[in-house]
Amino acid sequence: MTDIRKVGQVLKTARKQHQMTQEQVADLIQVSRQTISNWENDKSYPDIVSLIKLSDLYQISLDQLVKGDQKMVEHLIKSTDAVTSNRKLILAASLNLVLLLIFILASQYISANTYLVFACALLGLASCVFLFFQIINRI
Repeated sequence: MTDIRKVGQVLKTARKQHQMTQEQVADLIQVSRQTISNWENDKSYPDIVSLIKLSDLYQISLDQLVKGDQKMVEHLIKSTDAVTSNRKLILAASLNLVLLLIFILASQYISANTYLVFACALLGLASCVFLFFQIINRI
């Protein structure tokens, strides 16, 4: 049977073994004490840079920190997958440009039909929301 541990449990145990407070750890790795608390209580996950700092501070391998917590692994994959993120951003921008071009070229036909104007407005809005979502995800 595999030992499934949460990253938060590993971080809390390591901090206590090193007889440190959350405030001390936060100061050393340059985050807030609340951030340390959230990590230890599995409310959020550290980014890869913070994981490396914690690994060095507690003198444990990244493997020991991450292994066994599937949600943490998924978080790291999602947050470090720049290729997929870039593709989605390029797709969203391209979609907006194509729609704009179609709207310009077909504007005379579209404006003659109230339903088409409404449909194009909704399509344009959805496309813009998708683009803004991709931009915000990158920040």
